Amino acid sequence: MSIRVRFAPSPTGYLHIGGARTALFNWLYARHTGGTFVLRIEDTDDARNTQEAVDVILSSMRWLGLDWDEGPTTGDASAAPKGDRGPYFQSQRRDIYQSYIDKLLAADKAYEQDGAIKFRMTRDPVIIPDLVCGDVNRKLTDREEADPDFVIVRSDGKPVFHLVNVIDDLEMGITHVIRGEDHLSNTSKHIQLFKALGAECPKYAHIPLILNGDGSKMSKRDRGASMTTYMEEGFVADAVINYLCLLGWSPKDDRQKMTLQEVIDLFDLPQILRHNARFDMEKLVSLNGQYLPELNEETYRSLAVNALKQSGIEVGDFSSDYVNAAIGTTVGKLKQVSEIKEYAGFYFQNPEDVEWDAEISAKQLVPENHGPISSLKDAFAALETFTAEHIQATFKSTAKELGVKVGALIPPVRLACTGKTNGPSLYHLMEILGKDRVIGEINKALDRMQSNP
Repeated sequence: MSIRVRFAPSPTGYLHIGGARTALFNWLYARHTGGTFVLRIEDTDDARNTQEAVDVILSSMRWLGLDWDEGPTTGDASAAPKGDRGPYFQSQRRDIYQSYIDKLLAADKAYEQDGAIKFRMTRDPVIIPDLVCGDVNRKLTDREEADPDFVIVRSDGKPVFHLVNVIDDLEMGITHVIRGEDHLSNTSKHIQLFKALGAECPKYAHIPLILNGDGSKMSKRDRGASMTTYMEEGFVADAVINYLCLLGWSPKDDRQKMTLQEVIDLFDLPQILRHNARFDMEKLVSLNGQYLPELNEETYRSLAVNALKQSGIEVGDFSSDYVNAAIGTTVGKLKQVSEIKEYAGFYFQNPEDVEWDAEISAKQLVPENHGPISSLKDAFAALETFTAEHIQATFKSTAKELGVKVGALIPPVRLACTGKTNGPSLYHLMEILGKDRVIGEINKALDRMQSNP
């Protein structure tokens, strides 16, 4: 049997991380089995659908690298990642649905009531064979016992989710429906619709929900719930993919960081965990920090420049060599590129705009440091070649002459140049800032030392 799976989001809002995880699990299963992955936009709810939500779905799929394998060649094909293949849109398939509605009415499996069409639902419990949850016995609820029949076409003539979902799965030959556990309550209805249409049901695999760390349901207000967060904050797509894999699935050997190909080779439905997954932003950020240094220079630089721009720092007034060198000192030091302003924003500030940490200034810019730092400044001024190597050597030689450790000289100079006592390699950042700026900043620090009590 050739495996065929699908991701079928509704474009009614932002793409939830749970939806992205569902898309990923379907994509992984298709790639693992050599099957087909279908993207289908379930846009039958005209009142709630928005083009903006469609755009977010498509941009998120492209950003994650989840390419789909087939689709119509009509409509806006420019959004498709391959050639002119777009996703399926249910709004473009209404003629197909009508033929099935007629079939259900003719077989007395459905009937009209108050202008709508309702499906004759079984009164018996429905057994849902599930590849993750096991056999689920879905009994009628107290509310359903009086009338379990449900609407499949609204009074305005538009078919509802339950009907079109089943028809599309049937028409598209979907063999496995992999979706969130919150859909279990719908599956009994879908199974009965398949039976009423004389069709075999696909195999179902309901995956665990993603909850907040405290076990509560993730809402759109929770950090990390929306996929746009990761794209806007400069996360590495591979890191997000890696982390999503670990939410509800395990490679069984406690590995955390894996290549996508490793996951494809290992991924299978029996390995999906039964219990709900807990989202941990700190864990994702830590994993992201492992992926950032692996990016090629151009990609990392692009993310860094964009992060600086979002933080209010424009780099256009600086030479490309300067920008590249400055950004280069942050590689391997950040967990998120959004941290770059705090870590290295001083590179792109005017010297007078660099604010010194008040608490650290009170400890470092004191009169007793004036003499040693003044001697160090004079040694820097005498340097003909202001490189990291020569700067480091000057620190060592000056410390030796003064009879102090190099470590005593570094904090005041770093504070003078950056406003902080942590950040990129001091010798390299001084080379990048240049001799004139460094000496100018040290002079300002020396003035402060004389004025401090």
